[in-house]
Amino acid sequence: MNKDTLEKIGKSLQQEEERLVSELSNFARQDSNIAGNFRSEFPDFGEDEDENAAEVAEYSDRLSIEHTLEKQLADVRKALSSIQKGTYGTCKHCGNPIEEARLLIRPTSTSCVSCKKRLKGEA
Repeated sequence: MNKDTLEKIGKSLQQEEERLVSELSNFARQDSNIAGNFRSEFPDFGEDEDENAAEVAEYSDRLSIEHTLEKQLADVRKALSSIQKGTYGTCKHCGNPIEEARLLIRPTSTSCVSCKKRLKGEA
């Protein structure tokens, strides 16, 4: 992979990292005990029974969204780390280079198309 493409992907990953942290910060706080972990805050809508039920439902939704965003953030950070280590773009299954077009579309990819298809049973 050429240097310009790698820089473009790195910049894209950094922007995605910032977006994910910002989105998580809207409803969660960074956990000081566990790196990369956020803790959703329990909403306070009031003391009525209906409000309490809404709080529980909202909190459940927040936890689900938090988990999804944290997973995406971990993938982005892993990709950024592999760029720094010089190992970015190598398939974790076969060790061959991941197609550049694939990485431009999905920069957090860790497997080449043929390995991904084989793992999904499509090959």
